[in-house]
Amino acid sequence: MRRIALALGSLVAAGTLALALPGSALAAEGVLIVGGVEYVDPEGCYDTDIRPLTVDNHTDEVALVFSGPDCTGALLALVAPGESAVFEFGTSVYVD
Repeated sequence: MRRIALALGSLVAAGTLALALPGSALAAEGVLIVGGVEYVDPEGCYDTDIRPLTVDNHTDEVALVFSGPDCTGALLALVAPGESAVFEFGTSVYVD
């Protein structure tokens, strides 16, 4: 009985460890246009000084629009894949 419990515990621990390991990070696929600048297969944060901020999301991920530079400040909006939007006070856009 003790052997079964030990074997079962080892299996559970191995399964938990396998699930806890991070998978490979993949960039969004497609084109993200922020303030007129195109980013192919974007990943991360993109700043712009152009006002109003335009975001054209032709990727397979949601783009997050922030009020501050470097994707800081208030989260202003989410731009879904295939959508476009204009923001008077947006400064940066994040896509994963």
